[in-house]
Amino acid sequence: MKPTLVILAAGMGSRYGGLKQIDTVGNNNECIIDFTIYDAIQAGFKKLVLIIRKEHEEAFEQNLVSKIRPFIEVEYAYQDLNDIPEGVKVPEGREKPWGTTHALLACRHILKDDPFVICNADDFYGKDAFNKIITYLENNVSEKHYCMVGYKLSNTLSDNGTVTRGFCQTDENHNLSDIKEVMKIKKVDGQAVVEEDGKEYEVSNDTVVSMNFWGFYPDIMDKMMSIFEEQLPSGIEKNPLKYEALLPNNVGDLIRRNECEVKVLTSDDPWFGVTYREDKPKVVAKIQSYKDAGLYPFDLWKK
Repeated sequence: MKPTLVILAAGMGSRYGGLKQIDTVGNNNECIIDFTIYDAIQAGFKKLVLIIRKEHEEAFEQNLVSKIRPFIEVEYAYQDLNDIPEGVKVPEGREKPWGTTHALLACRHILKDDPFVICNADDFYGKDAFNKIITYLENNVSEKHYCMVGYKLSNTLSDNGTVTRGFCQTDENHNLSDIKEVMKIKKVDGQAVVEEDGKEYEVSNDTVVSMNFWGFYPDIMDKMMSIFEEQLPSGIEKNPLKYEALLPNNVGDLIRRNECEVKVLTSDDPWFGVTYREDKPKVVAKIQSYKDAGLYPFDLWKK
């Protein structure tokens, strides 16, 4: 097998105010994605696919890919607003891509043979998460049997605004039984609170959430394409400028249709990331502490 790491890096960073995927957070000009790729290589991943917008390729090449090509095979996939089913038209004024499911489908001509992990560019998942997910994929080679790494909700909240998370429910075998993307979650005096329909309510800090860290086999593509084609027309009708096909919700669709099983793995490492620019100093300090402890070298990409 040739396990592949796929990174969702086509976002526009509207809440962050810039291309946060390649904003530096390390003392040797690394971005979070550097550490993600480094951890994946150490765990045994052999190939990297970066899902980006075509107009950002030069920035990614200069700031990231030129450093890592000696260490791992790299390929780009482009999320294109116009890459939609025949007969469907892009609404006038639409600029936003079609969401994380659509981003995954941008790789459908690349990911044909080997298992892969897909994750966000702006999230730090930790070495333990990569080791666990590649072990599962290598020892459970079976179509329809996927996996994800879940994190405790309280460890994924921002001090600087609301976030969106995939709330997970599991059965007695630690398989995902349901998942729903929940928006506008904030931290109030250490407690997770959801804003919905003009109301607020508390949710358990221990809720297991998805941070878009999924382990799949290539057969997922046909399943996701079917759902995307089915749901896109009604999504456009309801919300033409902002509708998104979200990967957690669509995985939930597959589970409810008995088209897959998803094992929920848990990581001992803390998650952290940048949703808002104000999150950056905390991330910088955390990464520096890891370097000071010897978990990462000063120069990740020294030949």
